This record gives sequence, C-alpha cells and structure tokens, in this order.
Amino acid sequence: MARRKREQEPIGRGVGTPSATRQSWSIGELARRADLQTSAIRYYESAGLLPEPRRYNGRRVYEASALEWLAVIRLAQGAGFSIAEIRELLHGFHSDTPASQRWRALAARKLEDMRRRIDEARAMEQVLGRLIQCECPTLQDCGRAVVGESASESEIPAR
Repeated sequence: MARRKREQEPIGRGVGTPSATRQSWSIGELARRADLQTSAIRYYESAGLLPEPRRYNGRRVYEASALEWLAVIRLAQGAGFSIAEIRELLHGFHSDTPASQRWRALAARKLEDMRRRIDEARAMEQVLGRLIQCECPTLQDCGRAVVGESASESEIPAR
C-alpha cells in the first residue's frame, strides 16, 4: 500500500490551524514581509512593543496586524524615538487616545530634544573648527590658551 506524502499547509491557510479564516504567519514569514531579522521581532516582543503572539504547536503565529505594528515601530524609530518612547506611544496613553494626539505629544518633546542636540552639535562644530587651526606645540599650551580665554571671558569690565 502506497503512503501518501503529508503536505504541510502554510500557517493560516490550513484546515487544522487556528484562525484558518484569518491570515497569520510564522515568525520567519513575518520577518520576511517586514524586512527584519527574526531576532528583531523577538526583541520587540520582549521590549513590550509587539503583542506576544499566540502559539500553535509551540511556534509563534502572528496575525496580519503584527505587520502594521512593525510598520508603526519602524516609523517611530525613523523619527528617532527610543524603545521607551515607542513603548509610551503604543501603551502610555488611554486606549481611546487617537494616534494623532499620541504622535503630536511625543513629537513635540522629541523636536525640542532634537533642537537642543542641534545647538550642541553646532557648538561642537565651532570647537572642532578651532582645533583644526590649533598651532600649539604641546597640549599644556592648549590648556593655557583655554584657561586664558575663559578668564578673559569671565572678566567684567570696570565702569
């Protein structure tokens, strides 16, 4: 008697799989669709950014909505948000708070932070420009020059 080869149905399309009517993917398929490593997806889960997936035969099974969550996470990362800030975006507001309000609140803070960093970068640029023109023979001479500059800057002219 010939044995029939048992075919493996893709997750989400097989008769015996949970939610056969909804599209769901393995971690590898989700990673491929999101253009991420599977380790990144596991990290997002452990960091509380991505809902923990259900399991089927011990394997993670992701609903299609996980791809949308990953898109939001990547958008936030592209805007410079930290993992903690992304967690706040996803879970730090009342559940009925619209996305627009969430983005606005976090973006306003991030923009302020970015402007401060830009100011710091401009100051660093000026220092680096001066260092490129340095002609001091020793580092001690540089130190004397800096001490001399700060002393003259802190002097208040007599009236």
